[in-house]
Amino acid sequence: MNKYTVRLADLVRELELETICKASNFEEAVIETAEVNRPGLQLTGFYDYFDPRRIQILGRVESSYLKGLLSYDRLMRFEKLMERKPSAVVVCHRSELYNECIEAAKKCDVTLLKTERDTSAFMSDAIETLRRHLAPRTTMHGVLVEIHGEGVLITGESGVGKSEAALELVKRGHRLIADDAVEIKCTGYNRLVGQAPAMIRHYMELRGIGLIDVRTLYGVGAVKRSVHIELVVNLETWDEHKKYDRLGLTNLTTNILGVEVPSITVPIRPGRNLAVILETAAINNRLKKMGYDAAKTLVEQHDRAVDAGWSDDRDDNM
Repeated sequence: MNKYTVRLADLVRELELETICKASNFEEAVIETAEVNRPGLQLTGFYDYFDPRRIQILGRVESSYLKGLLSYDRLMRFEKLMERKPSAVVVCHRSELYNECIEAAKKCDVTLLKTERDTSAFMSDAIETLRRHLAPRTTMHGVLVEIHGEGVLITGESGVGKSEAALELVKRGHRLIADDAVEIKCTGYNRLVGQAPAMIRHYMELRGIGLIDVRTLYGVGAVKRSVHIELVVNLETWDEHKKYDRLGLTNLTTNILGVEVPSITVPIRPGRNLAVILETAAINNRLKKMGYDAAKTLVEQHDRAVDAGWSDDRDDNM
């Protein structure tokens, strides 16, 4: 799996950080891990398991500890930290920006940054931003739509009718995220986010018509930038010799970037209303996540009826 990075300069601009001093490689420096570190233990001299690739964050706790030290001790501790060449050091929460820290950063050629935000809030924002930039990703052929709040990835052979089904869904009030190519990122544990490549965002290809701009034709409410992928629906031409799941008792999944996503296969032939089927699939998937499975409920009711000696004949005579 490819490793991704984000430029430190881009991160500084995105997180609106104030630059106190820049390292000589500031514009070229990259961050390659979404983890951050508060170097409280390191400032006391403990450097086992220290990862210099992480952004180091100083808050009020670290500042209060350093305040009780002599200027010489503070300089020595900052120099030991900076000598290990961390990706960057950020001072948060209006914590005191010691001259010794600035001196050590300049001496060791380390980027020193500052923010007025609360330390915990900044850490949360920084980790979320880093995970978004560094997330594992892939591109899949398909159509991504949001149906009743559920992100549904429609896959299938070229020409099977994915775009036509998505267009009908848009006309019924749902939203298009991507057509033809879907960029997928794994932004957290079992969390997949899909979006369209910037070049073709909001565009859809319809055979016989060509390209259409869904946002211009149907308004901004018909499109969305990204969505969490909750269900994969594979469309295939109806095969008379193939046995399809009629009860829904088999829970199939599709592996995307190591995440198992619930999936179903829908056979298509003339006369089937794909938009309605996809709407039903999305709602049914949401019900399953809420703990209700219609197929399992029916089987359980049947088993209880059999155990109780109940028959359809008795019910018809009542």
